[in-house]
Amino acid sequence: MDPLPLLLMLVVIPVGKGQHDDSCSVDPKDQYIEVGSSTEVVCKTSCVHGETLWTLDDRPVDESWSRSINSTHVVLTLRNFTHHRATVACRTVETQHVVGGIIIVTYTKPRNISCILHHDNESRVGTVQLLTCSWEHQRNSRVNVNYSVLFSSALRTSPIEICESKVTTCRVSDFYESERIGLTAGEHFSITVRAKAPAWEAYSDTYEFDPYQIWKLNPPKISVATFSDHLLVQWNQSYKPEQHRCQVKFRKAPSADERTAVWVFDKTLNTEGNVTIPTEETLESCTSYELSVRCALDEAPWSDWSREKTVLTKLNKSQIRLRLWRKVTGVQSDGVRKVQAMWTDIPSACPGRFTYEIQLTPDQEDAIQGTQFYTSCGGSTCDVPVNHDAHRINLTVSLDEVLLAEDSVYVPAVGESLPRVTDIQTSTRDGVILVNWRAPNQSVRGYMIDWTHNGNQYYWNESKCTNANLFDLLDKEPYDITVTPLFDDKTGHGAQVLQICSTVGGPGDVAISSVQAYDKSADVSWETHSNGACSSAFLSYTVFYGTQEGPLLNVTVDSEKQNMMLKDLDPDTQYRVYIEATALTAMATSRETLFKTNKFDPNFITVLTACGCLIIVLVLFLGLCCAVQWKRFRDKPVPNPGLSSVASWSSSIHHKSMCLFHPFSNPSESTFDKVYTEQTPNSSTPPLAISSNGSTTGHRNKEYADSAMGRDEKPADPVMMLHSCFSEETTAFLPSQSSPGSPYRRQTSVETQNPKTGKQCECVSGKEQDKTSLKTVYVTLDMFENDQAR
Repeated sequence: MDPLPLLLMLVVIPVGKGQHDDSCSVDPKDQYIEVGSSTEVVCKTSCVHGETLWTLDDRPVDESWSRSINSTHVVLTLRNFTHHRATVACRTVETQHVVGGIIIVTYTKPRNISCILHHDNESRVGTVQLLTCSWEHQRNSRVNVNYSVLFSSALRTSPIEICESKVTTCRVSDFYESERIGLTAGEHFSITVRAKAPAWEAYSDTYEFDPYQIWKLNPPKISVATFSDHLLVQWNQSYKPEQHRCQVKFRKAPSADERTAVWVFDKTLNTEGNVTIPTEETLESCTSYELSVRCALDEAPWSDWSREKTVLTKLNKSQIRLRLWRKVTGVQSDGVRKVQAMWTDIPSACPGRFTYEIQLTPDQEDAIQGTQFYTSCGGSTCDVPVNHDAHRINLTVSLDEVLLAEDSVYVPAVGESLPRVTDIQTSTRDGVILVNWRAPNQSVRGYMIDWTHNGNQYYWNESKCTNANLFDLLDKEPYDITVTPLFDDKTGHGAQVLQICSTVGGPGDVAISSVQAYDKSADVSWETHSNGACSSAFLSYTVFYGTQEGPLLNVTVDSEKQNMMLKDLDPDTQYRVYIEATALTAMATSRETLFKTNKFDPNFITVLTACGCLIIVLVLFLGLCCAVQWKRFRDKPVPNPGLSSVASWSSSIHHKSMCLFHPFSNPSESTFDKVYTEQTPNSSTPPLAISSNGSTTGHRNKEYADSAMGRDEKPADPVMMLHSCFSEETTAFLPSQSSPGSPYRRQTSVETQNPKTGKQCECVSGKEQDKTSLKTVYVTLDMFENDQAR
């Protein structure tokens, strides 16, 4: 609560009839006290009838803190007060009206004062010139505080002000040369810091200092001399006390690796200013190092580090470790094996000309191949061909034809029975591969562990234990690791583990490959893309889907599935969907894909389409049948008047006549070569037929004679044979209502028997019945065609 409105409420409250003339108040007024101190507040209650209470920031305080002196004064005691700012009010118990109040603000005094004596620059020699003191103080940004440094000594007991500042540090120049201070070298002195604000003033505790315990030396100037077995670090000190301590810091010259180790070599010195650093166990040969030195008095603070000095160490023969090893390939088609010899190369920074030689010696005396084979190789690897026998590879290195070191390694024969390690187990942690294995039954002197990430560049190291840690590995790369036991004079067979990742990378990417939408469902498929051999595998997939405005639903499946059928969707609705893949190391999310469900079920549309096609086919088939029938009906032959005759026949159902025709004597001759429309014995002139358009059409009938069966003549015309079935015929044109004359000739059956008899036609009559009415019959040549077809 803001205390300003509260103070405006601090008014004298009249209590009614019989009130005193004295006003109510709280004393003292607003005050400042030191943090952790105690204070008392008095409330004058002469204008109040009844009990009162105290509140601290609107909260009631414990009654034990308050006591009444008399009927008009109540005292509140605040002990160990730590509030930065607080409002204390006196109130009536009955009405909670404020009788009076104050604001209490706390302040702190300066503390943790520290001072050092030092020179104004690194090149200055002689007596120190500067005294710099610093302290801690709780600052309030709204209050301006001025600080003063007060000095006192055994000879000057009254403190004097030697420095002023508005910050928590202050520097005094020409400290020992100041006449006001009058301090001699080695004399103790005391410092007090005063903090002063407009409303308060605070003094720190007094701190006493010994000059030799706060004297900070200048950083030394160093020089380094290199030898084959040690480094000699020397420096010049502006002030050389009888006893002091120094530190030599050295590290490899800066490289791309920021994790370069830093070593500090401590040395307690008297008056000398040099340190010898042995290189046999501490520094590597032919390697650049950066060195710096700092010194201090016995209990004084350290000086700053000197400027770094870069040096190149010399070659130490005792440090040369060739660490020869080999990798053996299988037997090739020509019976030769390739052995890749590998060793630790001498640093290229070492001056001089180094020569490496490989000596290949058969391990058996009765070996088929020659006793020795020499080859010179450059660098740190060399390929040597060997046969199926056991061999020993010897490596020598020389500097300017002077032998420096040598080493050898055993190559077992093909099929040689040698032990090997078992149960190799690997694990990774913070980019380091941890390898463990079980030792063979035979006694071994150690194990050789080699590893590679590409099959060309190998790293190897020897271990005495059944475990090893592989450091400085490439990030997110798979490694092949081989462990081989080492015996006194031979090596066993190697046991290998493949594709062990130094670190596991991200899980890769996931993307939606297709979405097949239906009316109330959708089939979502996705695919993943790996980031490499060491990428983390996905453990599960979560499909998130929903409408554009609606909430997202989700379904989770395991890593074996890469598709999901989304059900219970609304038809003809647009949806959004994306995939979230979860792995041990991270999560991957696909891009959001939009799809719209169908209005109808595709299967229903398919069935409906099939039915429609079937109906169309049936309609087309029926139409085709009707068209064929109609065509047949349209193409039905109509009797040709020129080739037809009309005859009247009896309609009696009881009278049947049958004409039996003999087959033609000459079947090859067409029956339609000649057509005789009527039989006129005495006339060969055919009658004229008048057409409907007024033209006359004449049909010339040829004369013919009755043919006997025994005569050699052409067979009778079919029409004439039909005519011969009647007893007697008369031909005449049929009347027509639409035309003057009918184009058909008329044939009439009569009772008289035809005088002509012959075997060409035989008439068979049933029992004669009474005569009935006659019917007109059309006779055409088509009848004979159909008869012959049948």
